[in-house]
Amino acid sequence: MASRSLRIGLLPGDGIGREVIPAGRLVLETLSSTLSHLSFTFTTLPAGYTTFLETGTALPPKTVQTLRHECSAALFGAVSSPTTKVAGYSSPIVALRKQLDLYGNVRPVKTVSTATQPIDLVIVRENTEDLYVKEERTYDAPNDEGKIAEAIKRISERASHRIATMAGDIALRRQAIRNKTGVQSTHDHPKVTITHKSNVLSQTDGLFRETARSALSSSPKFSP
Repeated sequence: MASRSLRIGLLPGDGIGREVIPAGRLVLETLSSTLSHLSFTFTTLPAGYTTFLETGTALPPKTVQTLRHECSAALFGAVSSPTTKVAGYSSPIVALRKQLDLYGNVRPVKTVSTATQPIDLVIVRENTEDLYVKEERTYDAPNDEGKIAEAIKRISERASHRIATMAGDIALRRQAIRNKTGVQSTHDHPKVTITHKSNVLSQTDGLFRETARSALSSSPKFSP
């Protein structure tokens, strides 16, 4: 097997991120020591609220450029976002998702063998749309009744289709692994559950639901 070296961008960020990122690096270094064909190099990059206080930006352009052109993957620690509005500050995590089009939030969930009610699933969440478009405004209510804050909720067919396709691909890969290895699971066939609120948000979540259904039913690879 040909050897491979991956460069990992490390973004400790703030707070506990400065503790967990060194631990994550240690895990990868330990992994590479057991595999002759895989190795890692690392570069530490600035991002976060402390970076904003020091430089005026929470996500420096150089950080994004390095991740985009020089890194195979990244580990992001944590961000200590202020609880009140700070002029000029915006979440670097949301900005990074947008600039690198990191549209899929993929989170495996599996119980340990001693659990009385086993769980084995992967949560796949669209990361760039809905309220994460981060378009907000605050204005005065009529009749001196205080302020009103509004946020845009945006759903597109493009984003809905590709996140549904990602979920379908993950379900197929997981089933293929189960078939090959005989690993026990709570499932005996690939299944994707579409989570939405179209009973109330009939246009936005309705578009998401219908597009996701179409993506999973129209492609031959997802057909039974």
